[in-house]
Amino acid sequence: MTDNSTFQNKRNRGLTLLVLAAGMGSRYGSLKQIDPVGPSGETIIDYSVYDAIKSGFNKVVFVIRKSIEQDFRETLLKKFENVIEVDYVFQELEMLPAGFTVPPERQKPWGTAHAILMAENAVKTPFAVINADDFYGFDAFEKTARFLEDKEMESSYSMVGYLLKNTLSDHGTVSRGVCTIDSEDCLRSVTEMTQIQRIEEKTVYIENGEQKSIDENRKVSMNFWGFTPAVFKQIKEGFASFLEKNINNPKSEYYIPEVIDKLIRENRASVKVIPSSAEWFGVTYREDREKAVSHINKLVKNRIYPQSLWK
Repeated sequence: MTDNSTFQNKRNRGLTLLVLAAGMGSRYGSLKQIDPVGPSGETIIDYSVYDAIKSGFNKVVFVIRKSIEQDFRETLLKKFENVIEVDYVFQELEMLPAGFTVPPERQKPWGTAHAILMAENAVKTPFAVINADDFYGFDAFEKTARFLEDKEMESSYSMVGYLLKNTLSDHGTVSRGVCTIDSEDCLRSVTEMTQIQRIEEKTVYIENGEQKSIDENRKVSMNFWGFTPAVFKQIKEGFASFLEKNINNPKSEYYIPEVIDKLIRENRASVKVIPSSAEWFGVTYREDREKAVSHINKLVKNRIYPQSLWK
């Protein structure tokens, strides 16, 4: 088991890590959240939790589906219970406000903002939100922890920003929150763009069925957000309105960037964009796994991480 003394000097900040792990990985072909990529069988989540603990987070909450609960408990939760407080909540289609029911044709989850909302009763401190299948690196966690440690309930948030060109997959399209940032590194807008890919010498996305070019040096969100519990009320306020407009669209999703963009436009929140020197990578597609394993092995070889995280 990991030597807890490694973490003790930073275990008292009262910060929570919220891991979005409810996606079933349909494009990837398996439960990619628990697919090993490290030399001792570690998953990407293992590295995120390890970096979070080193940065001062003292609780981790997972958002999962009921259908993967047993695998999740047996594969991941046992690893963490001796080094950090662990909890988990469910995101299911039927978890809707009063007055709404799930249309028969609906199969997709309701999106990342809905996933965060599911954790309202489990998260009582400032918290970071990450995807389960993205590797962010220690620098992103440490800078977010420093931003959050003096926050209470105010609507002062953060987002780790990455260059679009460094977040593309060689094996298919991706969706990204494309950002506009002012001279003081504050987020002015964030727009969810879908089907982004590099074709020959240019990067393109699809809007209303039309292919358009985009500057690959734009900053994008990879869903590494820093929030206070004030965001739960803000998400909840917008969810009913979203459902009224979109409940019969089986592919509609309530995205975090959509919520944040609206809050910024209404001057109800500020978002500091945190640049990170850490190298992001993810496993959107099964073919991405080989690259992820190679990156992890390189970091272990350079002694950024131990050969085994938890032993």
